[in-house]
Amino acid sequence: MELPEAFLEHMKDLLGAEYEAFLESRKSSGFRGLRVNTSKVEAEKFEEISPFPLEAIPWIPNGFYLKEDAPASRHPYYAAGLYYLQEPSAMTPAACLPVEKGDRVLDLCAAPGGKATELAARLGGTGILAANDISNSRAKGLLKNLELFGEGNILVTSENPERLVSYFTGFFDKILVDAPCSGEGMFRKDPSMVKDWLEHGPDWYGAVQRKLVEQAAQMLKPGGMLLYSTCTFSAKENEGTVAHLLVHEPEFRVCPLPQYAGFSPGRSELAPKETGGLSKDILEQLKHCVRIYPHRMKGEGHFLALLKKNGECPEQENDSGRQSKFSEKSAVSCPEWEQFSRCLGISVPKESLRLYDGKLYSLPKPLWNHSIRGLRFLRTGLYLGDAEKKRFTPSQALAMYLKKGACGTGIDFSVSDPRVIRYLKGETLDVDGMDKILPGSGWCLVSVDGFPLGWGKLVSGQLRNKYYPGWRWQHAAG
Repeated sequence: MELPEAFLEHMKDLLGAEYEAFLESRKSSGFRGLRVNTSKVEAEKFEEISPFPLEAIPWIPNGFYLKEDAPASRHPYYAAGLYYLQEPSAMTPAACLPVEKGDRVLDLCAAPGGKATELAARLGGTGILAANDISNSRAKGLLKNLELFGEGNILVTSENPERLVSYFTGFFDKILVDAPCSGEGMFRKDPSMVKDWLEHGPDWYGAVQRKLVEQAAQMLKPGGMLLYSTCTFSAKENEGTVAHLLVHEPEFRVCPLPQYAGFSPGRSELAPKETGGLSKDILEQLKHCVRIYPHRMKGEGHFLALLKKNGECPEQENDSGRQSKFSEKSAVSCPEWEQFSRCLGISVPKESLRLYDGKLYSLPKPLWNHSIRGLRFLRTGLYLGDAEKKRFTPSQALAMYLKKGACGTGIDFSVSDPRVIRYLKGETLDVDGMDKILPGSGWCLVSVDGFPLGWGKLVSGQLRNKYYPGWRWQHAAG
């Protein structure tokens, strides 16, 4: 692949004596990564059951290198949401944002969901993860990945960030801005990024990024933390964007990040060329940024800056004053769900339930009194299922939300059972003698090695397949 001469000259200036090592690193095919979904299984436990050889990524507690030929996207454990396939250095931003239980977290540019799924898993079902992507088609893929991971404390939107500000000023404890960028770190993995670089480049993306961080700053609480990241090497888009925020939002400061072998500090000496001069204090802060280069670490490359907003996080009443779209049916009573949930053995707070057009949702607590009326959203909370005509039809999202062993009824296939693949293809299965149905409903939770996959209905020893049609495997092996 031929790289733009302007890019190569930029990298030569940036790396100096390390430039030849950078060029040499580009001769390899790169690295694949697998990140364990810790909301379903501990990383150590997954190592024990992994069908693929794994090598730990030193700076990601639940991340592993994966061999190039491992068929990881066509394995039942992937369908059970036990892991996400992600480029190793791209795992770093979500790992470095210090999320705590109960936090309100925003992933502003979230599709396809690699970072959002990790943030949601670290929340452990508490607080809320708002995940946004301005592209509706990409947001649909984002929603699928979050539901595949079994996350219910979510708000998935497809909005211009400017509109989000009007709804969520000072709302979030933590924000991740993994910004659209010129993608210089992705040239090896995705050669089409070279064409985009030639068409737009660092100057065009830099303007987009500065606006994004300004908008994110308005949505962050005092005392909150913002992590800015890109997959490019450009100082204009990296240190230049961070410096812009520090100049225009002086209540922010750059925080040191954990250091690992191969992490490189920010290049503060490059920032003044882009900004017209910076104070000594800002130049010192920029050294706390982290650069990942492919010749120093086994990854494509990334840039990170963790910033904290001055002040103390206030207690928030969390009521926007707008009339909620769901207000007329707040805290609904749903006998169909109550009966079904008792059979499942799980408890969902009644205050969280919202019924809209026959669809039942459980909203995260931060949204109970906070209106999102007028926002373009794809999901608010956990979609439990449909409650109509005195019947309850459980959703695929509910099946994935259930933890291993949480439901004492259902069918649990061994991962080596060929019926698992047939189930994922949508076929009807013979399961005579191994069925445990939910009393009075006929519904059956289908699992692999105890991890839920979806639903079926049992009739005379046969499982009528209710696996979500949009997720069914096509041309699957086996």
